[in-house]
Amino acid sequence: MIRVENLVKTYGQTVACNRVNCRFDDQKVTVILGGSGSGKSTLLRQITGLERPDSGSVFFDGLDLTKVSKSVLYEKRKKMGMLFQGSALFNSLNVFENIAFPLREHTKIADKVIRNIVTMKLEMVGLRGTEHLMPSQLSGGMMKRVGLARAIVMDPKVIFYDEPTSGLDPISTGVIGKLIKDLNTKLDITSVVVSHDIAASFKIADKIIILYYGDIIAQGTVDQIKNSADERIRQFVTGSPEGPIPFTRTDTNYVEALLSDMDKTAGNRQ
Repeated sequence: MIRVENLVKTYGQTVACNRVNCRFDDQKVTVILGGSGSGKSTLLRQITGLERPDSGSVFFDGLDLTKVSKSVLYEKRKKMGMLFQGSALFNSLNVFENIAFPLREHTKIADKVIRNIVTMKLEMVGLRGTEHLMPSQLSGGMMKRVGLARAIVMDPKVIFYDEPTSGLDPISTGVIGKLIKDLNTKLDITSVVVSHDIAASFKIADKIIILYYGDIIAQGTVDQIKNSADERIRQFVTGSPEGPIPFTRTDTNYVEALLSDMDKTAGNRQ
């Protein structure tokens, strides 16, 4: 379904994607893992066509998205669903209208049919009967599920998830993880998940890709990642502060500056 070849993306002196090569298999859940600033979100934006890479190719459904026209790209995007990190619901629209929005924008389906489709999608995420609620009346977990219902309302071939469990309690995290896996099977779709949640990712992934400052340092099954001999992989999986992956220079300088300021403040008080 998706193949990335020699992808390069830079922002000034920062290399976000360094000749990245990977593929995302049909009807499988692939999780992209990595720390903050590792290039996960950048890779996601390149795959979905939200940004153009500096060089390289992104093949989706047989076409290189880096070389097609905007009109062709927009048509291909109709085969993609997206669950954003913050759900990205329209605050002025209720649950029903949020989910119906893509159908109203991209199809000429009758309102009665739209209502049936929305009800069916809400049923799939366990939220039937919430059509009248506003986003402000929803919990974090419910907002994610409404966002997921909207992501599948156009029956996409691929769903992209950007940090789907971010900010959720353990039970809501488990619910979202189960939905990702169940929907992938029931709808015969391909799922690409960007995350830094190791435990949740290991429960849902068929394949894991680990990024480290723009480079892919591991690809494989959950067992292969767990049993990796690479010390960087071991440190990331265990969350150990000690290992080959250090704080960035920026982080270290920030901490040192903060401690210095605290010492000066304490000295002034004395």
